[in-house]
Amino acid sequence: MPLSNTIPALLVLADGTTYRGWSFGATGTKIGEVVFNTGMTGYQEVLTDPSYCGQIVIFTYPELGNTGINIEDEESNRPLCAGAIARNICHRPSNWRSTQSLPNYLNQHQIPGIYGIDTRALTRKIRTVGAMNGGISTSLDEVELLEQVLAAPSMAGLNLARQVTTPKVYEWTEKTIPAWEFNSESVVNNTETLTVVAIDFGIKRNILRRLASYGCRVIVVPLDTPVEEILKYNPDGIFLSNGPGDPAAVTEGITTAKALLESQKPIFGICMGHQIIGHALGAETYKLKFGHRGLNQPAGLQQKVEITSQNHSFAINPDSLPAGVVEVSHLNLNDGTVAGLRHQSLPVFSVQYHPEASPGPHDGDYLFQKFVQAMQKS
Repeated sequence: MPLSNTIPALLVLADGTTYRGWSFGATGTKIGEVVFNTGMTGYQEVLTDPSYCGQIVIFTYPELGNTGINIEDEESNRPLCAGAIARNICHRPSNWRSTQSLPNYLNQHQIPGIYGIDTRALTRKIRTVGAMNGGISTSLDEVELLEQVLAAPSMAGLNLARQVTTPKVYEWTEKTIPAWEFNSESVVNNTETLTVVAIDFGIKRNILRRLASYGCRVIVVPLDTPVEEILKYNPDGIFLSNGPGDPAAVTEGITTAKALLESQKPIFGICMGHQIIGHALGAETYKLKFGHRGLNQPAGLQQKVEITSQNHSFAINPDSLPAGVVEVSHLNLNDGTVAGLRHQSLPVFSVQYHPEASPGPHDGDYLFQKFVQAMQKS
């Protein structure tokens, strides 16, 4: 894109650090928590992952937008991040599936982006200092933008799941399409369909596709759905989804999870769902310095390693887990934080990572089969 057609953009962090670059996507001003994602692919899935609500995402891979945008790769019905930061942007994508360029897509959904800055230096800063609020603007100067950044609330204490949960109940039937099915031999063909109620804290579509591919009838409900309403569906199992913000602030979900534990039905939680289960069992969560975001995070225990896709700011404090009730099933092998839980007497388990991938490797897909087997046994 000729420089004569570009619009200057400004990125200001809460500590006053300023980066100058060029605008892509929408113009204007957006404030959010600045975080980084280390994935080399999957920018469209990242932008449309509801777990990024309220965050401005630094893409550490230097080229963004080369394959454009297509409707099949969206994880929700629109991008939900606050903004995007890149080194280089492709304005003319080249891919047979592409229907739109990344800049045009973000502009359509009023999401601002900034490119042409040193994303390596910015990422190193976030790793050193920690995730912090920041702002992207094409209209404000440094002083005005910093004032807005400092006035924005911290991610700790925010219940952002309320902003992204479904407003009404719906049933999901779409499976992973045959061309993309990577685990066809393991997909369970049930003679009797299993009913799963999925509580939506910001659920990704590929989670729903994987559940459907494993033979489940999936009913998605808002996060504030009363337990009585959930149990009216006579579910064979309960799924707690991923989502944005501070899990401790999602008090409705924690209360619901506590009550569902008493039903003794199989429960599977991913990401925020994992943290919600932790809180329901009496554990506590804390905010990580810069979180885990990317598709190359190692997780495991007892000499078994899975390469996983992750996206979260908070983690469960292992010292707060009730002894003799729940055990740690996985650790994040980069920093030793809790990456999985397993109840010792109930069919309840959870992981901090995303076994549905999209983007990412499929090492953890067996967990959906484990959930199905728990429901069949129950």
